[in-house]
Amino acid sequence: MNIRAASPAGPPAYNFSEITDQLFIAVRPRARHVVAMRGLGVNLVLSTLWFAPTRELTRPPFKAVRLPMIDFPLFPIPLWMFRRGVDAALPVLAAGGRVLVYCRAGRHRSVALTCCILIAIGMSADEAMDLVTEKRPVADPHIWYIEARIRAFERDWHMRHECVGRSDAAGSITTGPR
Repeated sequence: MNIRAASPAGPPAYNFSEITDQLFIAVRPRARHVVAMRGLGVNLVLSTLWFAPTRELTRPPFKAVRLPMIDFPLFPIPLWMFRRGVDAALPVLAAGGRVLVYCRAGRHRSVALTCCILIAIGMSADEAMDLVTEKRPVADPHIWYIEARIRAFERDWHMRHECVGRSDAAGSITTGPR
């Protein structure tokens, strides 16, 4: 569901897209959008912007996590920043909560982080990027510098989370990441 309807009495409604039942991508929320976010049942707000989220998003029922990223080809988004966002989102999603990820326009940074969250819950990078572009047509995960970071995260995630129950060269069973 992509919501961006003009209200006859005022400014456009909040611009967000439902990617899954529990995961949303949006543009930067303002104080006037907090009511809509409460209506979605959002528990965790992941901000990829350099400045702090509106004060209302730092109060219950919300938990806000700042993950300042630069959307520019010469400054690749660090994988540790994606891991930090994924680590915040996974327990909320596992508990049945809802996560909203936002950036300035809801096209690159929030899309990249959302794809990383989807990879962490079992999708491939291609499946994640396809789902996001289907649910949020303005999303552009295929711009070269964003897609490269999504694919790097996928490799990193699988490298860190595979090998449970594999045997090493000596024949012993490993129980953690390599």
